[in-house]
Amino acid sequence: MRIIGGSLGGRRINPPSHMPHTRPTTDIAKEGLFNMLQHRLDFEEISTLDLFGGTGCISYELASRGCQDLTIVEQDPKMLSFIQSNVQALKIPQLKVVRQDVFRFIHLCPNQFDFIFAGPPYALSEIDDLPRLILSKPLLKPDGLFILEHTPRNDYQTFEGFEKMRNYGTTVFSFFGLPKESNA
Repeated sequence: MRIIGGSLGGRRINPPSHMPHTRPTTDIAKEGLFNMLQHRLDFEEISTLDLFGGTGCISYELASRGCQDLTIVEQDPKMLSFIQSNVQALKIPQLKVVRQDVFRFIHLCPNQFDFIFAGPPYALSEIDDLPRLILSKPLLKPDGLFILEHTPRNDYQTFEGFEKMRNYGTTVFSFFGLPKESNA
C-alpha cells in the first residue's frame, strides 16, 4: 500500500500481516477517489473524520495533500498502534487518533467536519445504518461530504442525501451530502 499523491506521495506503508477486520482501500480505488476529491475539496482548509480507520491510509493521503485537521476513529488496539506508529514515522502531528467504537463516537462527538470517510468492514451488519446516522447527527458541516466505502451488493441510491456512486471493481464509494432542507 502506498500514498498516492502530495508531499508524502510514493511512501509505502506496510500493514500488519494479520488484520482480521481490516481491508485496506486498494491503491487503484484510492487514486480514483482522490482524483475526484481534488476537484471538490480544498484539502488545506477542511476538517476530516476517518471512521473505521483501519490502516489509516485515507488520512495519510489527506495529510499528504495538506489537511491540517484530521481525526481517525479506530477501535482495534493492533490497528490503533499501527496508525500511531505511522503518524510518528510520517510526521503527521495534526492527525488525532481516537480509540473508540465508531457508533459511540458518532453519538458523542460534539465536532463538525467538512469531510467524513467511512471504510467499515464489509461484513458489518450495521453498514446500511451509517448514511442515515451520520446525516441525522450534527457531524457533517452544511456543505460537507460523506463517503461510504462498500461492496457492489450494497446500494444507497434511494437514501436521503445520496449524490453519486463510483465503482472500482469490488470497491464502491457512495457520496452523500446533507439534504437541501437540512442545508438551509
